[in-house]
Amino acid sequence: MRPRDYNDVRHMGQYFREGIPVVMDLTAVADDEARQFVDFAAGLICGRRGDMERLSPKVFLLIPSGLTKPNAAAIKAEAPPSESS
Repeated sequence: MRPRDYNDVRHMGQYFREGIPVVMDLTAVADDEARQFVDFAAGLICGRRGDMERLSPKVFLLIPSGLTKPNAAAIKAEAPPSESS
């Protein structure tokens, strides 16, 4: 997901709670807002016993509990190019 503002966390949380891994791409949001997303995601994974992996400086993978952590290199290869490339 590429959230535009903090209101989009509701969608990320819903997917995560349904057991769907979420790639959170924060490259389009300001650093202050990106920190809020990361804080939300940290609380979500802590409360729901999931995991989070940083794929790049502003891209994170949220993994729901019970799922196997995928190979990060494979995910990076499938991710769309960032706007800075």
